[in-house]
Amino acid sequence: MHIALLVTNTDDSDFAARHPRDAEKFRHLIAAVRPDWHMTAFDLPKGEFPEDIKGFDGLLIGGSPASVRDADPWIVRLMALIRTAHAAGLPMVGACFGHQAIAQALGGRVGANPGPFVLGASETEITAPAPWMDAAPRIRLAAAHGEQVLALPPGAEVIGHSPGCPVAAYRIGNRVFATQHHPEMTPDFAAALVEEFAPHFPPEVGQTARAALAPGIEGPRFAEWIARFFEQAA
Repeated sequence: MHIALLVTNTDDSDFAARHPRDAEKFRHLIAAVRPDWHMTAFDLPKGEFPEDIKGFDGLLIGGSPASVRDADPWIVRLMALIRTAHAAGLPMVGACFGHQAIAQALGGRVGANPGPFVLGASETEITAPAPWMDAAPRIRLAAAHGEQVLALPPGAEVIGHSPGCPVAAYRIGNRVFATQHHPEMTPDFAAALVEEFAPHFPPEVGQTARAALAPGIEGPRFAEWIARFFEQAA
């Protein structure tokens, strides 16, 4: 399996430099469940895009502090790529920014969280599990978002919701699988992110974030879902 990893993270801060970059995070996540898969990373904000998506078995679009509502040239180009991939039937997985980008590119709507910035971890209650998911009724993943999907694109179905986020995960048939949260973040990185971000928000945001991380997060479990999704679409 050869997956195009579309890296959308625009964070070039000292904090980001001290930790693994998103391409490494996602490679480690998928290698833990499918070590023989190949992933080719493209740094979209730096203008790196696949020349031809036909050479890939799927797209995986990651997170970013950027907004999918911005008009940056790389975001506009990504929206066009998503529409082209969907029209060609190429399976896509989206996480956080990727989740929002797919929704908006295909006719949905993204906007600010109705409540506060979500930080730390969030538990998604699975209301309509897809065939590639296990039967457990909820999953806990790292979280960091100030925007979310407010309206789904045509043909999309909500898979699960989390507190303050009615569209925490969705699918479009067996060709799109997306989560508002961050399966690629490890517990150590998520904890470090909370300490980096918390001072920029009211104290209760940091307190809630630390408490939310205490029960643990389940990125590896979600990685298996991603792998099964791409396998069933092949």
